[in-house]
Amino acid sequence: MPNELRDPNHAAAELILTELGEGYRVLTLNRPSRLNAFNVSMHEALMAALDEAEADAACRAVILTGAGRGFCTGQDLADRIRPDGLAPDLGASLDQYYNPLVRRLRSFRFPVIAAVNGVAAGAGANIALACDIVIAARSARFLELFTNLGLVPDCGGTWFLPRLIGTARARAVALLGEPLSAEQAAEWGLIWKTCDDQALLPEARDIAARIASKPPYGVTLTKEALEASATNDLTTQLDLERDLQREAGLDPGYVERVKAFLVKR
Repeated sequence: MPNELRDPNHAAAELILTELGEGYRVLTLNRPSRLNAFNVSMHEALMAALDEAEADAACRAVILTGAGRGFCTGQDLADRIRPDGLAPDLGASLDQYYNPLVRRLRSFRFPVIAAVNGVAAGAGANIALACDIVIAARSARFLELFTNLGLVPDCGGTWFLPRLIGTARARAVALLGEPLSAEQAAEWGLIWKTCDDQALLPEARDIAARIASKPPYGVTLTKEALEASATNDLTTQLDLERDLQREAGLDPGYVERVKAFLVKR
């Protein structure tokens, strides 16, 4: 059974369930009755859970998934209705909650694996895409439904989509707002791969355990290099690879790992 870390004095702690694995943590969005849609409390609980994971020296990977039949449907729209009838400031919500979460996932010191179980819609889809590795159950669907509500894709959607699947497909996915199956998402390169529904979490745990078994310094620097490559030109990226490789080679364990590799060979 999962070892759930909960604070009985803080109801928001129930919104994120934390399972401790061997070298990794599973963070589960836990509002299944709302298809794990975000409210302010869940934003705060997830950021706190990420803080705890990053501060844990034994943790080298995180799995992000959802409770129940969905991964996340983005913003809980019921929270958007103001008692005074005035329109909410959606930009303020992005500034305060969603954009910091996306930036946190991208800059996290070790990999985050999204295990998408069921629907990932709106901001929920783009939060999944902000993770380092995305796997999905065959029943999962990705839905950029923003234009259906007269909105603009956010949480990095207009940045991730063209880079992952190309401009033509990105425009269709964003403008039509129609569901994309997990199989199609994998075929297009939006996500890494799909698996049978019952195999989703075992597969995610296996990936996390394999990452956790690697020398952590190299994993962290590799993630840093890949993130920088999105905006660097080749010359700048080559220089960064040189600098990071020099840093990695100075790690005290590097020489011993090379010796061990040569002995095995």
